[in-house]
Amino acid sequence: MQHLTSQILGYAEQLPEGAALSAKSLLHLGNRAAVDQALSRLHERGELIRAGRGIYMKAIKSRFGSRPPTVEQAAAAVAHQRGEVIVSNGAAAANALGLTTQVPVRSIYLTSGRSRTMSVGSQEVELKHAPPWQLSLANRPAGVAVRALAWLGPERAEEALSSIKRKLSPEAFTELLAAAHQFPTWLARSVGKAAHG
Repeated sequence: MQHLTSQILGYAEQLPEGAALSAKSLLHLGNRAAVDQALSRLHERGELIRAGRGIYMKAIKSRFGSRPPTVEQAAAAVAHQRGEVIVSNGAAAANALGLTTQVPVRSIYLTSGRSRTMSVGSQEVELKHAPPWQLSLANRPAGVAVRALAWLGPERAEEALSSIKRKLSPEAFTELLAAAHQFPTWLARSVGKAAHG
């Protein structure tokens, strides 16, 4: 078992910072039960951080000691491993675009997968299932705008769109327009008006 844990650790050391490991990606080193047990031991020793069921990330070592990966790195790793879309929530998107000064206190991400929570170090992260239209443009600037508008709602969307139009590049705004057919009627109408306003 000691040999397997050192092999897994060696494999993890070759990965870029923030990359994830899963038991399935390590089956070339041993059978599933042994790999699961070795990953669990490495987690208990603090060598690996559990980012989700069966998903681990190596702790980031610095001159100040080791720390868990960032929540963003963990969310990206889970998305990659599970084949899901995971993006920042609407409040974070609105804040990033300067549409609100409200800073989300809790870490909430939207996902194409099921709603659940995950732990990254000592931090709890909530993953909330979202409708496909909120995830359609993923992490691109137009996608951030869609999630911000969804969070602001029909009452504030039109007003916010004039500001968003100035902040997005012409290409990103065109991408937002092109995706309007996927949006709820209120948002598609607001986006259309902003394009001609």
